[in-house]
Amino acid sequence: MWSEHELRSVNLGDRRLNRRLAVLVESLAARPEASVPQAAGSWAAAKAAYRFWDNDRVSPEAILAAHRDSVFARLPENGPVLAIQDTTALDWTTHPATSGLGYRANRRKVGLLAHSVLAADPEGVPLGLLHQHVWARVPEELGHRELRNKLPTKAKETQRWIDALNATEAALPPDMIVVTVADREADFYDLFATTRRDGSHLLIRAKPRRRVRHAENLLDRALRTEPARGAFDVEIPRGPGRPARVASLTARFTAVSLAPPLTRRIGDRLPDLPVTAILAEEASPPEGQEPIRWWLLTTLPVTTLAEAERMVLWYSRRWLIERYHYVLKSGCQVERLQLEDASRLRRALATYTVVAWRLLWLTCRARQDPEGPCDAMIPGTSWQILHRVVERSEPPERAPGWRAAVRQLARLGGFLDRAGDGEPGVTTLWRGLRRLDDLILGWNLAEQASRARPPTCG
Repeated sequence: MWSEHELRSVNLGDRRLNRRLAVLVESLAARPEASVPQAAGSWAAAKAAYRFWDNDRVSPEAILAAHRDSVFARLPENGPVLAIQDTTALDWTTHPATSGLGYRANRRKVGLLAHSVLAADPEGVPLGLLHQHVWARVPEELGHRELRNKLPTKAKETQRWIDALNATEAALPPDMIVVTVADREADFYDLFATTRRDGSHLLIRAKPRRRVRHAENLLDRALRTEPARGAFDVEIPRGPGRPARVASLTARFTAVSLAPPLTRRIGDRLPDLPVTAILAEEASPPEGQEPIRWWLLTTLPVTTLAEAERMVLWYSRRWLIERYHYVLKSGCQVERLQLEDASRLRRALATYTVVAWRLLWLTCRARQDPEGPCDAMIPGTSWQILHRVVERSEPPERAPGWRAAVRQLARLGGFLDRAGDGEPGVTTLWRGLRRLDDLILGWNLAEQASRARPPTCG
């Protein structure tokens, strides 16, 4: 099983628990949309899954640590690694019996928050999770935003960005170049002021009206005074109300310094922080589409158009963690889990984390290495069955490439594969994996029945 290899270093204190984890991940990955009883295949297996998540010896950190060990084997030899941070809200409002949940936007909505760090290579292949922090907001803190704003960063939720940065550096080899990528929520002074090891850099989408040390005082005005340095094309992934497209972006960049927040006491004597600011914007978006306009801050030097293009390309990989959260919630349906308390949900979430990464990785790997043989991911009998069903012909002697196999899986899941359809997404892919699992089961049952049938005469 691929799950045994992925989680080969797991140590839950009992070999039976280690084995149960691998079996559970394998079952859930084969049928990610299904409920736990459906994915498990039997009521006995479903009860074993629920007992596993109810076991105090099962540590979410131990599950993620084993997955992280496998991430190391996928790291690019010479780097860099993109460490993409983001937070998502998990909603269990419809499960009022679950204890230990916290509020979300208001008291009527409850659930958990998860802040994750997804490692990716510069080409956009997700390598796995380096860190994940899951927490519940305390109901007593609701409605006290003004008081929280006066607290130091260490006492606020904002600290999670710094903690994740430190966890990223601790997880990777000390000589590995790592670039932390995040959206505008991570644009705050203390993150840039955090001491980082050599080779650790930041690439953060900025708030255009933030203060900088420049004659124009504000970031957007400062960058508007810079000449356009040139243009380049960037693939923009599909988003809410926005189809995927290739955008032509014009770049401006300059060195600036981040000024300390005005809310800090003068006696703190906080230093200005030197960074490079980049503006990449789309001059002529398609009709009806908002133009792409990214204000970026990085601790890496940018002095040429090629370096600016590299930063913009790396920032465009941030969509990977949005897709990861989409797979986790819409593909794996974790918000449908009906468990008694938040501690069980945390264990289930750690289990599904590996499943969601695998589905996302499979899609992206097919795009980056389309001709690589698929049998490293889909075993021989499985891809042969897949080929027979989809192509209605005998399979070739050698395994097809990643791209061909993924498109066959997606066709099982409803992908039409027309000339203008582009590449399949994760939704049709996980539907195809679910159907393939059923087909393999039927094939194996038919073979067993054939072997058990007594020979006939004549």
